[in-house]
Amino acid sequence: MDLKMGDRAQTLIEALPYIQEYYGKTVVIKYGGNAMVSEELQNAVISDIILLSLVGIYVVVVHGGGPDINEMLEKTGKESTFVNGLRYTDEETMDIVQMVLCGRVNKNLVSMINRVGGRAIGICGMDDNLIQAKKLEERGGEDYGLVGEIVKINPELIKSAHASGMIPVVSTVAQGIDEGSSYNINADTAAAEIAKSLGAEKLILLTDIRGLLRDAKDERTLISAVDVSEISEMLSNGTISGGMIPKIQCCKSAVEGGVKRAHILDGRLPHSILIEILSDSGIGTMIH
Repeated sequence: MDLKMGDRAQTLIEALPYIQEYYGKTVVIKYGGNAMVSEELQNAVISDIILLSLVGIYVVVVHGGGPDINEMLEKTGKESTFVNGLRYTDEETMDIVQMVLCGRVNKNLVSMINRVGGRAIGICGMDDNLIQAKKLEERGGEDYGLVGEIVKINPELIKSAHASGMIPVVSTVAQGIDEGSSYNINADTAAAEIAKSLGAEKLILLTDIRGLLRDAKDERTLISAVDVSEISEMLSNGTISGGMIPKIQCCKSAVEGGVKRAHILDGRLPHSILIEILSDSGIGTMIH
């Protein structure tokens, strides 16, 4: 037998028990970072999403769009401002965020999935009150503008999409329940809350690094698994620091809210989603 054909057959055999395990289960994927910028990685992620859907796994895609927002703000001559890692969002910026996330980014993703044989539908967080939020309270005297804090997820629209055989692609602009008509929501946070509301089997956050590292400057120091009971100590001793803090906290919240596993994966690696879900290998950092 040709070795390459044998390898392919072995790969399919290896995937079978995982397909059986996750059939009919929900996986929420937060899509962002370098995987959204590189055409090669885009194609790999889209292929992964479609394959998972075709083997009977309910996939939800929650996307960011920071680079696209930055580009549009630059075109309008408006400077991007960040407060404690969150984009300060005044009314003019909110208009641009809503236009870019709910419009160009969302519909481009839907189009890419549909173009290669998937069935996707674009959903904004305001549709059917999917994501409801209030203004994020000032912390340490810092005002974030129209940045929202999620108070409720109504997942029925996502469930209806799944029942119709479609892949929901969610942009994270929320319906305001207080004085704001809409709010900008961090995509990692939205993905975690959506995963909890659906009782998802997995939450996957695609990032631009291998995962949680013991030494942030050495990717060989990957921590492959973290129990939620270890997180407080890892925060206090600095193992979890910088931009990894909010991602780990989102994963912790998801797992404590009923999601079986949360994963931080390297979106720079083609087909990282399939490698994690449908193989023995496992990559990135798993929070359980």
